[in-house]
Amino acid sequence: MAEREFTVSWISTSPIVVPFDFSADSREAVDKAIALVGSGEGIYVIHVLGELSPADPGEVWHTVDENTRTQHATQAIRKELADEKYKDVKINITFGDPGEKICQFAEKINAGSIIISSHGRSSIMRVLLGSVADRVVRLADRPVIVLKKPRD
Repeated sequence: MAEREFTVSWISTSPIVVPFDFSADSREAVDKAIALVGSGEGIYVIHVLGELSPADPGEVWHTVDENTRTQHATQAIRKELADEKYKDVKINITFGDPGEKICQFAEKINAGSIIISSHGRSSIMRVLLGSVADRVVRLADRPVIVLKKPRD
């Protein structure tokens, strides 16, 4: 039987969506995406914020809204990704359920793939807290690459 060469060129088709939660793992996912594409061009970092409650003090006093939250989150991500290699990375901030919003955004920009880090929580913690990576894998209509560190 002849050996077939396995290629993953479909993975590196930009644009690539990379969810970002300010963890070292999510920064590593951005780095992997850049390595696949060859630059930050075509890499879309997405950060999903929760919806504000009508009882939230910032909402009640009209000091916090989606625009200010978007600006603060964008600035914080730019600070985290300040290195020159990230200069062409595009940032998108959205609000709602992370799994759904990540998949909707990937569909909207016709992403070639989604690269997401997994924090490797144990089964019970995943059941209690949920897993954005699990939800993205289930909901996505395009390839999802889950980066998971080996357990110690």
